[in-house]
Amino acid sequence: MDGLHFAIPPAIRGNPWFEDGNIILLVEDDNHMPLKAFKVHRGVLARQSEVFETMLNIPQPTPGMDPIEQVDGCPVIRMYDLPNELSDLIKALYDGVTFHQRNVEDFYFLAGILRLASKYFITHLRTQAVRYLTETWSYTIRGHDEMVTQALDAPSVDGTTYPYVHPLHVLNLAREVNIRIVVPSVLYFLSIYSLKQLLSGDHPKLQNRHPSRPSNQLSVHDMSQYTLMYQHRINMVLDFVRNTCGERAVDMNCRAPRECRRVFSRLASNINQSFTPRTGPFHNMTQAMKWIDDDDTICVPCQRAFRRDVTALRMRLWEELPSVVDLPSWEELLAVDLPS
Repeated sequence: MDGLHFAIPPAIRGNPWFEDGNIILLVEDDNHMPLKAFKVHRGVLARQSEVFETMLNIPQPTPGMDPIEQVDGCPVIRMYDLPNELSDLIKALYDGVTFHQRNVEDFYFLAGILRLASKYFITHLRTQAVRYLTETWSYTIRGHDEMVTQALDAPSVDGTTYPYVHPLHVLNLAREVNIRIVVPSVLYFLSIYSLKQLLSGDHPKLQNRHPSRPSNQLSVHDMSQYTLMYQHRINMVLDFVRNTCGERAVDMNCRAPRECRRVFSRLASNINQSFTPRTGPFHNMTQAMKWIDDDDTICVPCQRAFRRDVTALRMRLWEELPSVVDLPSWEELLAVDLPS
């Protein structure tokens, strides 16, 4: 759009458009055709972002300076963001924001806020978005368990299962905005998908079309990270079957050694027979504890010892998860991405 003084057609007036605003944010396409414009208040944006403060600091014209583009007496700032994401960000700056996880559209909304909050150094919105992401892609074993329970219990929405978004999209968003606290959990769930599925990109959750959707491509670096996590996940299951179940010694206070050994052997056999490349070891261990608790042929001391040992094993393996993909500890990741 050319000219120093021009009008904004009603059709491209975005939401929000404040009649008493004092600056226009104009989004154009690659051919400099206007897509959306937002009339806002300079002070509202500037006080929440040093980047905005610098961008919106329009100097007073002096002799010899190029004139400043204006609309309705307001200076025009050209923006290079997706219109839907800029609209959502501005509304969040005025009204605050609440994130949800009712469908995949909620993830795209969060992705847009997180992108622009990162770009414009709006710390409180970035932190809020990252914290919400960790409610699903958790850094705690408890959060992981809650996510799996929700995934098993929640109904499908538009033909997709909870959490409605493909972990590859979450991983690529995390890479875009440089957050690592969700990466170990996301890679763990991503490793449940076969490499063939990821490379073909034909999974239904990868077929959604949306301007805020992250890339469908698995980068070369993340392919190696995926491979490490995939192998580690398989090894966790095999080690659990062999060492914790199949070769398990009975408790020192065992009341029926022969029967208890038979129960653990049967448990190892059942897990081995039900194993698939998609088996999740953390959930598998939880199921194993329930099977032992529900088996009335095993003695109470052996039941309690098994639950104690498996609980400790799950915790240790979870704490080690970041190191599988060469990341620092959960505590160090948390200190960087969600500082207190």
